[in-house]
Amino acid sequence: MGYNKRFKQVKTIMANHKSAEKRIRQTKVRRLSNRYVSRTTRNSVRALRALTSKEEAAAMYPGVCSMLDKLAKKKVIHQNKANNLKAKLAAHISKLN
Repeated sequence: MGYNKRFKQVKTIMANHKSAEKRIRQTKVRRLSNRYVSRTTRNSVRALRALTSKEEAAAMYPGVCSMLDKLAKKKVIHQNKANNLKAKLAAHISKLN
């Protein structure tokens, strides 16, 4: 039995088939990988937005776009979200002096 935030007992689901056990293992690995790449991408987007130099931001932009495209390709984030973020970052860079 597990416990949720309000300390009520929650029934845990046990796998009944080998394929279900494998699916649980695969999901756990993918979840950890997706969390890592999405966190590093968010940190790089945040770092790019914090830059005040146009040259540094322009140099960093292709790497961040590549990270966003990889996330969208692996379906970690939606393609439209990646495109919106890239457009907003490009607008931010164009406003810098």
